[in-house]
Amino acid sequence: MAISEYFPVIGEWIKNIFLMLFTLSFLGGGIFVLIIVYAPSDIKFHVTDASLTKFNLTNNNTLDYKLEANITSRNPNKNVIVYYREIAAIAFYKDHKFATVNLTPFDQGHKTTSFLHVLFEGKGVMKNSLKPKQLFEYDQETRLGIYHDLAIDLDILATYKFLTHKSTRYNPPMVQCRRLSLSLVSNGNSSSTPSFHGRKCRIHHFFENR
Repeated sequence: MAISEYFPVIGEWIKNIFLMLFTLSFLGGGIFVLIIVYAPSDIKFHVTDASLTKFNLTNNNTLDYKLEANITSRNPNKNVIVYYREIAAIAFYKDHKFATVNLTPFDQGHKTTSFLHVLFEGKGVMKNSLKPKQLFEYDQETRLGIYHDLAIDLDILATYKFLTHKSTRYNPPMVQCRRLSLSLVSNGNSSSTPSFHGRKCRIHHFFENR
């Protein structure tokens, strides 16, 4: 075969490669657009209100407490329903866990906001003792009547329905409502207590198992 006879074959081969690359590029772009349009957004959590009416730490590391909070859960998706099977709210002070309560399971429809009321009340030994610096900070905060570094986490077991697909049960990453600063309400009188301005909670990749 003469050298010139190779050129049509090579030309056809190159054309097929370009056609294949164009098709892959088109399909990839289409998939990317579908992901952008249909991929669910994270559920949004906010602490809208909180109050502290009792917070007394004794020498034997026993904490007497009463902490209340209202938390909203916002589903911004129009194609996703979330089924909360189990919700545990966990309270911390300076990264030390001191209480856990279970909340009532519920279902959250498309583009809706749900309201959670959390009440921690009781007396118990903190899981770990405060470090000397943290004890110093606690004493200062007690004198001032305002406590910093309070936090509430939500440990969730859920399923969700996306279009026609329904997931199995999974644990999303922890919802973290951190750095709450609350003034102690004395004798139920909050008239002179600075108001709580709300706090956005942190959650990334809600629809992935942790």
